[in-house]
Amino acid sequence: QVQLVESRGGLVQAGGSLRLSCAASGRIFSPNTMGWYRQAPGKQRELVATVTSGGSTNYADFVKGRFTISRDNARVYLQMNSLKSEDTAVYYCNLGGGINQNYWGQGTQVTVSS
Repeated sequence: QVQLVESRGGLVQAGGSLRLSCAASGRIFSPNTMGWYRQAPGKQRELVATVTSGGSTNYADFVKGRFTISRDNARVYLQMNSLKSEDTAVYYCNLGGGINQNYWGQGTQVTVSS
């Protein structure tokens, strides 16, 4: 079993920055992909950014140039700059890749005030 523990989100003003982290523990298979997804009220969960164990990254268009994903083994980080009110959501950490490997963190609230 794998556990994902996310750092606490928070409240930040528009234009500000916030850094999220997520630590994975347990029986983790490689190669794998770690990433961040988000879900705003009344909306479906959507991909924000992912990074593979080989270091390849993928970003949603709406965060390109503002967010940066990185990882250190079983830890993944999301540096969020130039935050907008529409970035307000619950952010979820994910570990996937391989057969039957798809785990989620508990989610952390990020609120951007305008």
